Amino acid sequence: MFPLVAFPAVVEHYAPHFAAVFSDAAFIQFKRYISGLLVAENKTVEGINRLFVLESRHQSSLNRLLTASPFSLPALNQARLALLQTLPGTACKPQGVLSLDDTLLTHYGQHFDQIAYLSDHTQQRYVWAHNLVTLHYSDDATDYPVAFELWQPPDLPALEAGLQQAGLALQARKSALKQTDLAKWRRYLLGVWRRHQNQPAVAALYASKLQIARRLAGVWRAQPDALDLPVTFDSWYTQPAFCHALDQCGVAYVGTLTDAAVVVLKTGPIPLVDFAARLKAEHLAQVSGPRPPFRPITIPFKGQHEPYYSYCQTHWLKNFGRVRLVINHRQADLSDAPVYYVSNRLTWQAAGLTRIRRHRWPVEVYHEEGKAEGLDQYQLRDWGAIERHVALVAVVYSLLRAAQADPDLQQALQGELQLELEGSVAFWRRVTQAHSLWSLALFISVGVAQGQSLREVLAPLLRAMCAP
Repeated sequence: MFPLVAFPAVVEHYAPHFAAVFSDAAFIQFKRYISGLLVAENKTVEGINRLFVLESRHQSSLNRLLTASPFSLPALNQARLALLQTLPGTACKPQGVLSLDDTLLTHYGQHFDQIAYLSDHTQQRYVWAHNLVTLHYSDDATDYPVAFELWQPPDLPALEAGLQQAGLALQARKSALKQTDLAKWRRYLLGVWRRHQNQPAVAALYASKLQIARRLAGVWRAQPDALDLPVTFDSWYTQPAFCHALDQCGVAYVGTLTDAAVVVLKTGPIPLVDFAARLKAEHLAQVSGPRPPFRPITIPFKGQHEPYYSYCQTHWLKNFGRVRLVINHRQADLSDAPVYYVSNRLTWQAAGLTRIRRHRWPVEVYHEEGKAEGLDQYQLRDWGAIERHVALVAVVYSLLRAAQADPDLQQALQGELQLELEGSVAFWRRVTQAHSLWSLALFISVGVAQGQSLREVLAPLLRAMCAP
């Protein structure tokens, strides 16, 4: 990537919203870091530091932003969300949806604080990674993270001691696993913790991903002006205890069921997959009848309209209780595999529930786009520094979302670049890079116009790019 001779326009335009979060010195480093995340190919501290020509400083200054600067992560997040609320296109709306998901931030090597050997279902293997849990906002115009937290693996000695202090007897014969099979010992301790996590003293010993998810939802609801939005999630989070906890807090949810779920009918329990097959057979037998089980619906999503064929009724599900059940197909002949949704809102209809569940997809897109902005490209080993890096990536993604909805910034950039500025987050990242290239060209042009030779103009750029 070419060197930067000025902060990108997106950074200069929105940086004042964050000035109160930082000291004067740290604010400059903040602008440098998010500029690098926006335009650099190498998004490590070293790679970002190399970009700057006129704002050139020692790498340690940028590193201190992540390791030593006393700025508050909650204050940074509040400033980020406050900025997004200033633009009608990115402000939270009553029809918005919150979604929960997590992603692995994979690294080669285990010499990072709190890293763990985790299963990566996309690669069908175990990898060294941190695990990021995100609560994400989405509506038809925009989406962005509203809260997030990195999961930490359990401290087994502390967990063992804490369980014993809580009065829980551990099986003596299991203690040998500490030397013979640490993975089984870990599973055993977490099993004991899981069975007794309703006790506050036990719950405080370890934060599972489900506990983090509950905490993130609680942080959202604790905001004085927070909208009462539904939360949606995939089948991993659709666990009875988690759904009951959300229900007790008054949170509307739309979860995802697997084939293993069980519907309890008057005739007895039946696996959900068999219940769906029965409904399909009934539907095909009376497809032209007055009221077949599956009805055609259409939902809006991101400017499109998507058709489904949907069954929606209130049922009793084993371990979940009385819930709203949705079974959806995309094909009119029901030849595709069904998907199953569950909700604690017993009067909501298929179209509304399906629309809410459809808004789970943007959080996955954010995790992929965030990785393009450096979400998993850190070489920092300190836990606090990693947390700050993740928070700053969220800032970068949010700035790009804001740029999509900001006519003032668009008008200014359009006047310089003479481009149609409508597109995705990835497009706006390219626009930022293009404007930085334009700034570099202007820098060279002005230098030459002032009588400098091309070699004189380029000398500081070449030194910056080749510096050790």
